[in-house]
Amino acid sequence: MLTHQRRFLPSTSALAAFDSVAKLGSFSAAANELALTQGAISRQIGLLEEQLGVRLFDRTNRGVELTAIGKTYAKGIGDALATIRTLSLEAMATRDDTHLRLAILPTFGTRWLMPRIPDFLARNPAIIIDFATRIGQFEFEGSGIDAAIHIGEPNWPGTDCQFLMQEMVVPVCSPSFLAANPVNRPQDLLSKPLFDMASRPRAWEQWFASLGIVEGRGGGMRFEQFSNVVQACLAGLGIALVPTFLIEPELSSGQLVRAWDHEVKSASAYYLVRPLSKMAYGPASLFANWIIDTARAFSDRNAISP
Repeated sequence: MLTHQRRFLPSTSALAAFDSVAKLGSFSAAANELALTQGAISRQIGLLEEQLGVRLFDRTNRGVELTAIGKTYAKGIGDALATIRTLSLEAMATRDDTHLRLAILPTFGTRWLMPRIPDFLARNPAIIIDFATRIGQFEFEGSGIDAAIHIGEPNWPGTDCQFLMQEMVVPVCSPSFLAANPVNRPQDLLSKPLFDMASRPRAWEQWFASLGIVEGRGGGMRFEQFSNVVQACLAGLGIALVPTFLIEPELSSGQLVRAWDHEVKSASAYYLVRPLSKMAYGPASLFANWIIDTARAFSDRNAISP
């Protein structure tokens, strides 16, 4: 009985090779994807066809094509392998070990979080952090991520969002741009090239409203990443509304200056986000306690109120 059952359980190596060839339509491409030789891929496919007793591919001058049976088999095997990968990631992510898989925002991670990580590691020397860059919401399930730093609102489905800090924003530009485009009153900004950030779509509207300015403004360049909008300012292309705590080096050095000295609390805030399934995971809980305390202390020192 056991031998009979094994006939219907091909090796995962053969299934992985078949899945790759089916998707890519080429033995050589599959070999590159799986870091194997083309001969090894061919042998795995041959063994699989022999075990099943059917032909899965037609060999042609142009390469290989799935047979009718192969197409049906490919769909089912592709779904099965995806399920296995997801279950394996979830099993790895929920094991009681010392790894913390953390998704970070690029600039917040580089400029605010990384200089403070040595403190966390000194307090928790057994924990190893694996960093991944994510912008915006994503699916935690199957990602292997234990927690994420999020900018926006606490509206991430299926998660626990814990407030970290607010941010104060101010319009900045290069000194040369301001010299060529003087701003004598805040309304003057309406006619300047103003940059927008994808994560803060109404930031300028809120900034002008805080000064009682309701006139519309022209369009401007839009950026996905904070680092790019800062580079655009440094290049003298226009004015951006950015968090002051993330551009302290540029303001201190004079590379950037305030186009108008008026700070406004951003409508967006930073949160630590954890999927509900990971709330009891030890390393993530330790990190949550640490970053919440660290962010609160930072806000208190910089007088950023919730």
